[in-house]
Amino acid sequence: MAKPTQDEALDDQSAARRKFLTHVAATGASAAVPMPLLAQQEPVQTAQRATRPGAGSSIAEILAQYGTSLKYEDLPPPVIHMAKRVMIDTLGCAIGGYPADPSQIAVKLAGGASATKSATVICSGTRTNPELAAFANGTMIRYMDYNDAYIGAGSGHPSDTIGALLPTAEVTGASGRDLILATVLAYEVYCKVSDVFDYTACGLDYATTGSFAGVVGASRLMGLTREQMVHAISLTVAGCASLGQTRRGTLSNWKACSCAEASRNAIFTAQLAQAGMTGPEQIFEGPAGFFNLVKIKPFTLPKLGEPFGIMRSITKRFALGQYAQSVAQAASEARTFFKDTDEIAEINLRVSSNSISIMADTRDKWRPRTRETADHSIPYAAGVVLMYGTIDEHYYDDEFLHNQRLLDLVERVKVIKSDEADRLQREGNLCELELVLKSGARNTVRVEYHRGHFKNPMTDAEIDEKFRSLARRQLSAQKADALLRQLWALDKMPKAGALLEMIRI
Repeated sequence: MAKPTQDEALDDQSAARRKFLTHVAATGASAAVPMPLLAQQEPVQTAQRATRPGAGSSIAEILAQYGTSLKYEDLPPPVIHMAKRVMIDTLGCAIGGYPADPSQIAVKLAGGASATKSATVICSGTRTNPELAAFANGTMIRYMDYNDAYIGAGSGHPSDTIGALLPTAEVTGASGRDLILATVLAYEVYCKVSDVFDYTACGLDYATTGSFAGVVGASRLMGLTREQMVHAISLTVAGCASLGQTRRGTLSNWKACSCAEASRNAIFTAQLAQAGMTGPEQIFEGPAGFFNLVKIKPFTLPKLGEPFGIMRSITKRFALGQYAQSVAQAASEARTFFKDTDEIAEINLRVSSNSISIMADTRDKWRPRTRETADHSIPYAAGVVLMYGTIDEHYYDDEFLHNQRLLDLVERVKVIKSDEADRLQREGNLCELELVLKSGARNTVRVEYHRGHFKNPMTDAEIDEKFRSLARRQLSAQKADALLRQLWALDKMPKAGALLEMIRI
């Protein structure tokens, strides 16, 4: 007799179960012994079906294979060093973002939950479940718009995914090396997907890409198998569509929270997969999968690994959106051409199409009414730096948002699409600032690689200074310096979760 196929075996099991339940209903017999046996058999069989051979070319399979096979020993020393730099920069931004209203809302929410394996919220020391810790910490990381960035076909902030990694590392007892590896993995997924996926073309937010990256990093820290990671990725993608309206018009608190939500969900889906939950097959490629949902041409992932995407991340010198970094630097350099801003007739900015679509898309960017809109406005950034010589989060307060002299200067800003900036945007962040004075004089400043760009990187000393300037707002100088020393020695830490205790205020 031929051996039954897997589908026939499952049909037989289902028929046996129905027969058993009918018997229980009719006789009142106890199900205490047989039911657990059936319950144990079916999830295993379902999992085997959902990851059957032949699906190895899917995006989820490729990411899971890489996510479970990369080892710390595979990382070149410059990549390990860069991972430490981004961790220092990211935690500095998180500490600086702690007092913000959205952060405090998230901290309060986190304080209302508990867990058997709890995680720590940055600065407050609140113990909560890992998901809410990820949301609170992720909101802090993003709030100031000061954390690092990446520009490919799509752009965004790969460091946001660290919001998912910190609580996972803490509850799993991961080492500093484990956290470094997970960080490199999350960046690699984020950057390589961004190289081929333009989320703006289909109306999505960059948090969509962040969800793919966060779940791979968190799953690796949790020790998921390749099959489990495939399911974690599928479960994440099935509900990952973050809408681009988050960054259009007048911006709300959610601007800082969209990828924090992706980090929260990444931990949850990884937990589900580890517990045996299966996800949809062909979640990217299927007839109702991601590619067809967002109406884009299916992309092929670039080679994962060397060169590592983390090496092309962009550190921010100014606390504002990444597309305005070159604008702010150009405006700073242009101050040598005038003594008073009343001399200025026009400010013409030639930048990329993406810069305009994200940071100069509506009238709100010339008359920002919220802090979130102001730090995502190219015209406002140019006006502030031309008038005051720099820009930081203080210039997003109401006294500046309603400063009529400043707003009159912002009105003189024209943002113009540059074909050259479009051609160069993956390698640079070109801004040409033309200053037209009332005297008729014209002067132009050109910035291709602003300070912090991977082709004009900040030094380790500059990274340290940025960190101290942010950390000392909440921590004593002694605690900030001790934390900084520990972060540079992250690879020597037996328990990475100890970092969270060091950040407690």
